[in-house]
Amino acid sequence: MIRAVLFDLDGTLLDTAPDLIRAANRLRLQHGLDAIPAQQVRPFVSKGGHAMLRAAFPDWSEAARAPLLQPFLDLYREQIAVESRLFDGFDAVLDALDARDMKLAIVTNKPAWLTEPLLIESGLAPRFAAVLCGDSLAERKPHPAPVLEACRRLRVAASDAVMVGDDERDIASARAAGAASIAVRFGYAGADENLAGWGADHIIDTPGELIRWLDTRTVPATVAQ
Repeated sequence: MIRAVLFDLDGTLLDTAPDLIRAANRLRLQHGLDAIPAQQVRPFVSKGGHAMLRAAFPDWSEAARAPLLQPFLDLYREQIAVESRLFDGFDAVLDALDARDMKLAIVTNKPAWLTEPLLIESGLAPRFAAVLCGDSLAERKPHPAPVLEACRRLRVAASDAVMVGDDERDIASARAAGAASIAVRFGYAGADENLAGWGADHIIDTPGELIRWLDTRTVPATVAQ
């Protein structure tokens, strides 16, 4: 029986791309460069800061881009929850999960100094009993440790949890931990990515499909003998 739902953050629960892309373009402006189209960077939002900078500064070498990471993250932190929003339908999904007494956690590779203010400023912090960030442990997704630790904090077995994410690392982490996994198409996965090849237990196109999937995995109440 699924008793806990673990969510990736960027590209799964929250559409954070507008605030991240704005930070990237503010950084380009500081370097005398024009803004780049959002669609050039959006597919890389779930892949981390370095990947975003490669997309935002495609003509720069890796060595030249390396010093840009902290200034980029600092700019992002200044305006971290201006346009970031739950993906359409997730308000109702979170309410439905609460109604089903599901235990909820965030498992993200985003560092805590960005994750915590984002959850607070977006009003989501009270909904989650556990939050595992990219620097919470020695290992990050796709390692199983974050999923296992989230389950430990929620006091559920990994086999009773499902990890929901928009990146292959989310699915790999869940599989390695022995948890179920759901890949989402509405996140930041590029059109060329083969979600079916990630090995997820299920793929959803809208947040509401998560509830329908969960409702197929409820265990009937034991009939008293």
